[in-house]
Amino acid sequence: MTNSPTSSMTRALPAEHRERLMCAAKEVSFPHGTRLFEEGGRADRLWVIRTGTVALDIHVPGRRAAVIEVLGHNELVGWSWLFGPHTWHLGAETTSPVRAYEFDAMEVRAMCQDDPVLAVTVTQWVGDVLAHRLRAARTRLLDLYAPYGS
Repeated sequence: MTNSPTSSMTRALPAEHRERLMCAAKEVSFPHGTRLFEEGGRADRLWVIRTGTVALDIHVPGRRAAVIEVLGHNELVGWSWLFGPHTWHLGAETTSPVRAYEFDAMEVRAMCQDDPVLAVTVTQWVGDVLAHRLRAARTRLLDLYAPYGS
């Protein structure tokens, strides 16, 4: 499990912005093996994990989906909701029972539209998470598919 410093909501957002977002949070739980979303699906929610783990995966034609990263406590699940066309770029599945805070993406985007300072903070947080996930995906795919010794 990789817990990058910027993926943690508590480290990435000032207290006032966390509190504002948490007003929109709904507590949810998922059993082990639940697909949260599939690549190409509508990205209309995001989650911050309270307990448990979620594996991010990428579809590889003719093979099993490749797990890119496993996320845990206080990490953001989902970034595609922030950037158009609001479709998932990866898939996600719980690898243990999960309790999380769930947010409606349209509500969070509306909050950001109403508060430019919140928007910058949230965009920076999600952008940092996105950059980390792209590096993780590149590394994992090279591990899986690059010629040995390259």
